[in-house]
Amino acid sequence: MTAHAQQPTPELFFETVTAYQRTEALKAAIELNLFTAIGEGNRTASEIAARCDASERGTRILCDYLTMIGFLTKDGSSYGLTQDSAFFLDRRSPAFIGSTVDFLVSDQIVEGFKHLAESVRKGGTAIPDSGTLSPEHPVWIKFARAMAPMMYPAAQGIAQLIDPEANRKIKVLDIAASHGVFGLAFATRNPNAEIVGLDWANVLEVSKENAKAAGVEDRYTTISGSAFDVDYGSGYDVVLLPNFLHHFDPPTNEKLLRKVHAALAEGGRAVTLEFVPNEDRVTPPNVAGFSLTMLASTPSGDAYTFAEFDRMFTNAGFSKSELHEISPAIEQLIVSQK
Repeated sequence: MTAHAQQPTPELFFETVTAYQRTEALKAAIELNLFTAIGEGNRTASEIAARCDASERGTRILCDYLTMIGFLTKDGSSYGLTQDSAFFLDRRSPAFIGSTVDFLVSDQIVEGFKHLAESVRKGGTAIPDSGTLSPEHPVWIKFARAMAPMMYPAAQGIAQLIDPEANRKIKVLDIAASHGVFGLAFATRNPNAEIVGLDWANVLEVSKENAKAAGVEDRYTTISGSAFDVDYGSGYDVVLLPNFLHHFDPPTNEKLLRKVHAALAEGGRAVTLEFVPNEDRVTPPNVAGFSLTMLASTPSGDAYTFAEFDRMFTNAGFSKSELHEISPAIEQLIVSQK
């Protein structure tokens, strides 16, 4: 080894083993409305503390930590928001996504990672009763209420790509509708779009609330139950599959996709939003890493490559599939033609 060769360091180990502290610091800041307080013009620890109903010492320590990890700036004793924090973490911003912590680090999601070694041995979640896939699991209500703001830009991008003219009559089935944002993006752009949301009955209450708030409840109907068991009906121009197929293994997905194929009108399209890693399965990291989430929380889910998705759709009878970027989402869109 030469004198200039890099020496071994435990830095990565310590950064990783204490990474939970970053998560908890961010959660605390969102709970305290700290980013909003700074956005309103409170700059010193004492001003921020008064606005957040917190101690000055605790506020100063938290703000310093958030500065160190990149969420705040500091000039002397004055704190400020970074561009990203102002856009995504100030509750006054229409792009606020802080509510997503209610799902992303909920007890139901984190629990699977507490038993990850067992999941690795088993090849699927160590949580009893299929993890988060048990019928009418309450975590999906959290998901529906928490994740809509993050999904909104992608939903708008999908509707613009699939229905660019936004004036023709179109019938859309939204599978695993959740908050309903993906189907509602079609309805709010196109007055001739009819949307059918499919999900568990308890979750559909959220999508119906959102349809009413958007003023399109007269064109929004629902089907409650398991997507594998219920009758979809037929004649759909578009079937949406947002963030759904990653929960299951390929044979299970192909079974579902055959139902989707049968429900589509001739020339109809299945539109799938998914985490799609490169063929090496390690890049890009924030996409490829989603497979670990599936290992911890589902019996057999995964982050599939485009080649794997293409094979599933082909086996289910689709003629071709194309991959599209949907900015600013890190996920990608697969459009499959009947």
